[in-house]
Amino acid sequence: MFEHRDTRCIHGNLERSEFEATRAVSFPIYQTATFGHVGFGQSSGFDYTRETNPTRGKLEQTMSALEGAVDTCAFSSGMAAVSACIELFSPGQHVLCSEDLYGGVIRLFDQISAKNGLTVDYADTGSAHAIEAAITPETACLYIETPSNPMMNVADLRQCRQIADKHGLILIVDNTFLSPYLQNPLELGADLVIHSGSKFIGGHNDTISGFVCSGSPALAERIRLIHKTTGAALSPFDSWLTLRGIKTLGIRMERQQESAVEIARWLREQPGISDVFYVGLEDHPGYTVNASQARGAGAMISFRTDTASTARRVLERTQLITFAESLGGTESLITYPMVQTHPDVPVAVRERLGITETLLRLSVGLENVEDLKADIAQAL
Repeated sequence: MFEHRDTRCIHGNLERSEFEATRAVSFPIYQTATFGHVGFGQSSGFDYTRETNPTRGKLEQTMSALEGAVDTCAFSSGMAAVSACIELFSPGQHVLCSEDLYGGVIRLFDQISAKNGLTVDYADTGSAHAIEAAITPETACLYIETPSNPMMNVADLRQCRQIADKHGLILIVDNTFLSPYLQNPLELGADLVIHSGSKFIGGHNDTISGFVCSGSPALAERIRLIHKTTGAALSPFDSWLTLRGIKTLGIRMERQQESAVEIARWLREQPGISDVFYVGLEDHPGYTVNASQARGAGAMISFRTDTASTARRVLERTQLITFAESLGGTESLITYPMVQTHPDVPVAVRERLGITETLLRLSVGLENVEDLKADIAQAL
């Protein structure tokens, strides 16, 4: 009956009794490591917080309602969520990824997954031809970011599903940049959806979390086993903080996106700015595809300055916008991808992708848009 996403942000799917019987409006923090047994061979449904906890369960239920998932597991970070997904694969199997990808994931794949026997390659996942050309008989997974970090490239998820079906691949999509409020990859054919909940979902730059949303019971069972066995489950307090943050996800995304569109267009007119990468601009190469599979373009902008000294000047002189890693919170943040998020990517690869000393990434927050523009203008 209650189908609108902004309502689901606040109430999940309304199934409360499984987790909490008092009907507390603010869901309680069950800050306990363990639970007493009802009797010999009897359980309340909760035994040990690493496996299950009511606060985390409510959060997972809410995320499932937002993503249309069979089940969701909440992890201690976005990277823990990615690591759990990669545990699905065995030595000798091949993972094919978007070439423009968060640097921490590239570090995981190249330094940890490779050590464990997986082979990983990167391709332009906005091109069906490039994906097909990179698939091998050992390929088991297609791993996508759309829009990508930091170049804002767009992959056609329906097309990726067709390729995955053709080759029997698991399709994993990182949906962090748009959040479940603006994009639902499971509806477009993804098998698993990953979120860094530290970003738009939590939304307040105050906690670290991650999610894996499963599209089928079989995958949900496997992820749940990995979740409880490897132990990177989200704590009760961080679950509560994230659950509280989700309640305003809809209204935050609407306001941040509205400001981002205005700032992206304004940036194009500023001296010292040579390129602006934002999927909400009509001439962005991925604009049409993104518009066909998402309900908006989000609040992430990358832009290129005329010189490296201009980029450094912006980073050092902004007063309202904080020079910091991360994104998606109420406070606007500006990031230097070459140094902060992608330092482990080989220089030649960074240069080819456009992650250079003149590239900056802006996460638009909830400040007044005129104040944000004024801050960038004075920094320039």
